[in-house]
Amino acid sequence: MLYRTGCILTGYLCGCFLTAEAVSRHAAGKSASRLGTGNPGMANIMAQLGFKWGLLVLAGDLLKTLFPCMLCRFLLFPRLGRNAVLYAGIGVAAGHNFPFWNRFRGGKGVAVTCMTLFIFSPGFGLLSCVLGGCLVLLSKSLTLGAMAIPLLFLLPAFTVYGSETGVLSCILAAMMLQKHFLPFLDYLHGKGTKIDLIAKAQSKLRERK
Repeated sequence: MLYRTGCILTGYLCGCFLTAEAVSRHAAGKSASRLGTGNPGMANIMAQLGFKWGLLVLAGDLLKTLFPCMLCRFLLFPRLGRNAVLYAGIGVAAGHNFPFWNRFRGGKGVAVTCMTLFIFSPGFGLLSCVLGGCLVLLSKSLTLGAMAIPLLFLLPAFTVYGSETGVLSCILAAMMLQKHFLPFLDYLHGKGTKIDLIAKAQSKLRERK
């Protein structure tokens, strides 16, 4: 239990660094909470400040997930084996979603969850992310894609890696569902924001020509 708690705390401290907040203050001179939707995540920053700043947020969120996961897996708590990655990832997601320094108001944890699943299982993690991305393209809803990714990972988690991995994956999925529950209700009632990524990409290509 001590090792597991150590992984979660290590991940939480790293997760509390909101990359979007740092980027927003540098690029726009104000908090990410005052931009667009107010969500300190890649999508909001990219929409409000541009592509390169959005990519910078994504890179920061991926790195802040990679660091504690690998640290716990190979240096701090190797006895936990592969599951050390999931314990640390849960901590990162909790820190990202509920940072103590910002009155527990953070992001939605999509990038950190995807990175955690990929580090734990590159094959099944990537497959879940790709299928979730396909759902975004079909539904034009980032919310549906985000919710689907950890849910799709549950089957291999339980069947391939065992019950403890399955339970940890359920926790990650529950955190994602909690953050996207209200946007999902809006989507069901036809009020959710729809984003046509294909049309946006085509528009960008035409602008460059």
